[in-house]
Amino acid sequence: MPVGPVRLVVAEDLYLLREGLVRLLKARGFDVAAATDSAPGLLAALLEHRPDLAVVDIRLPPTNTDDGLRAALAAREQLPGLPILLLSQYVEPVYAQELLADQAGGVGYLLKDRVFSDDQFVDAIRAVAAGGTVMDPQVVTKLLVRRSRSEPLARLSERERQVLELMAEGRSNSAIASRLFVSEKAVSKHSTSIFTKLELAPSDDDNRRVLAVLAYLMATPKQG
Repeated sequence: MPVGPVRLVVAEDLYLLREGLVRLLKARGFDVAAATDSAPGLLAALLEHRPDLAVVDIRLPPTNTDDGLRAALAAREQLPGLPILLLSQYVEPVYAQELLADQAGGVGYLLKDRVFSDDQFVDAIRAVAAGGTVMDPQVVTKLLVRRSRSEPLARLSERERQVLELMAEGRSNSAIASRLFVSEKAVSKHSTSIFTKLELAPSDDDNRRVLAVLAYLMATPKQG
């Protein structure tokens, strides 16, 4: 976790939303190094300020397609491990796949209309800045259902799928246990089973485990 206030660069093309984000973040103690409304501006700001986290709208000018994501990934090539939190109005699994591909640095993907409180947003920022993974449940669901039933994911039990989805949301073992009404020991057992079935080595870092699992799922070619 960064020492002192977390330094951010914000990229959002809508003026009112951008200014609202900046005011909210400053009020909650974050250091907003720059706020921009375009992909070229985002890339320049990231390389200049080298922030602890980039908060990025996926669709930015000039083309308003995936320019924000492309600029963030381009910056990450020069700033390895740069944490990136994507904001979008849409569930686009391919964007999550792009973000997770290098398996380096904190990642997040939140849907704008499903951020219901500033505490939720702030918690997500801090988790991603610390190297964690935070995914909106709808994004997680899209990631999971895209996989063919013949692939390794099909080996998971229904309970293991539930644990995996909650892990991908950035929840701790205790939070997962509370959500599923099971013990933490049971969650740990399910987690071990998940990694065994997906042929992934266990890790002490829950967020890194989530990143590895999602990256693995998205990197495995879909069987036609």
